[in-house]
Amino acid sequence: MICKALLTIPMLLLPLAACNGGEEGPPPDATAQTPPAAQGGAPAPMSSRGEPVGGEQAQEESIQFDIPGNWEQQPPASQMRMAQASIPGAGGPGDFAVFFFGPGGGGGVEDNIQRWIDQMDPEPGSNPQPETFEANGFRVTWIDVAGTLKPSNMGTGPATEQPNSRLYGAVVEGPGGPWFFKATGPGATLTAERDNFLKMLRSVRGS
Repeated sequence: MICKALLTIPMLLLPLAACNGGEEGPPPDATAQTPPAAQGGAPAPMSSRGEPVGGEQAQEESIQFDIPGNWEQQPPASQMRMAQASIPGAGGPGDFAVFFFGPGGGGGVEDNIQRWIDQMDPEPGSNPQPETFEANGFRVTWIDVAGTLKPSNMGTGPATEQPNSRLYGAVVEGPGGPWFFKATGPGATLTAERDNFLKMLRSVRGS
């Protein structure tokens, strides 16, 4: 199920040091505030800084997308995360984030796809391959990797191996981009949310 509330991701210029698409260093002090809830308890539209969307915040060269209604929107945990949500499910919560490093920043599509694959130890016999499609004038390249999520030394990933995990990563190319969408978590949770992840990617559009 896709909720009608939108996330608008403005084009913000951020430092590129120690970061690439979908990776982050130690998070700085978080200053974003939890957005107010819309009527009926649904999350209100919010910007990449965790603020209510409105007026001048809907800038040119930004994107909107429909976040799945059962995902729990959160204020970004660091300046490198443009949007963030927790993904509930039978296997335990998963993590979703959108990253943006300035126009043309964050590395190329192939490099990021390979980096995401390298963050996993894929299931034996699997051969993850990226897929590409067009969505409302944006080019989306994404990867689905099941297996063991490797430990991370970036300060935000797991400290130990996480078997039976799944990773979805996508590079969204368009005016002002690219943007990097990434979801990781228990396989039982993310497998059930695969269609929702794809629907979200297909909903990407300009603001």
